[in-house]
Amino acid sequence: GNLETIIGGQKAKYTGYPKFNSPDDYLYALKDAGFNFLFTSNNHALDRGEKGILRTIRLLNGLGINHTGTFSSQKDRDSIRIINVKGINIAFLSYSFNENGNIIPFGKEYLVNVINNDLIKKDIDSATSKKPDLIICYFHFGEEYQRLPDKNQMELVDSTISYGADIIIASHPHVIQPFVFYKNTRSKLDSVFVAYSLGNFISNQRKRFTDAGMILKIILNKDFITGKISYEKVAYIPTWVFKGNTESGKEYFVLNSETAVSDSTLNFLLKSDLMKMEQSLEDTKVLLSKYKSVNSLEMLMKKKSHK
Repeated sequence: GNLETIIGGQKAKYTGYPKFNSPDDYLYALKDAGFNFLFTSNNHALDRGEKGILRTIRLLNGLGINHTGTFSSQKDRDSIRIINVKGINIAFLSYSFNENGNIIPFGKEYLVNVINNDLIKKDIDSATSKKPDLIICYFHFGEEYQRLPDKNQMELVDSTISYGADIIIASHPHVIQPFVFYKNTRSKLDSVFVAYSLGNFISNQRKRFTDAGMILKIILNKDFITGKISYEKVAYIPTWVFKGNTESGKEYFVLNSETAVSDSTLNFLLKSDLMKMEQSLEDTKVLLSKYKSVNSLEMLMKKKSHK
């Protein structure tokens, strides 16, 4: 998951947009919900400065939640996170396009990974030298509220694929953007899978397209004799954020928009809620089906220019 907030402590005051600071309970809730790896490089990473980053890291470490993107030292930054997932060793890298004007302290550029092609190539080379089965790269990039990736996104993805990334996952636009398979001979998979934006998983944004997100599901197979890895399935669970009143008061729920419509236990959903949720599901399906056959950077740019 993308942790797009800081856990800076109560003394730093809890705040929402434009500079976030969330209670410690938020991390406990994420752990209880099943999150075991978080990307922490995004444009809100420095919302509480160096102290906020370091406190968030300490809490994540204390809870046993793996993470990458913000770091406590240069040695920590240069240490590649490689996680064994059922016998498949996966290296995770994470970068953000900027820090909302917040200045990284001089000499402490290690605090947060900012998108830089030289740095990305260096990290992928370092990860490759450790011989993981796959390299997954997370980007926090793109124009907010744009439903198709822009030229900068596509060029960065193209470069990152050429460096050796196998899967690229991204967010920041607050709306869903297409999934794309790119053919590449360097990858251990037959194609590099790119999710340009997973939308909003949980947020306060209520406008059309911003109330939707997805849970990405990638199932991989590994032949432990040959070492060959292949996709078994790439799918998603479409989500919709409910914000409103229930018998417990004002609440937020992340709902599966495919199944929630017929779930009688969700009796707090108003007719207007159901209509918005159904609209979000249709929007997601149309967007992803329209671009699913695109398998190259040039084709995506061509389709975008004629949309």
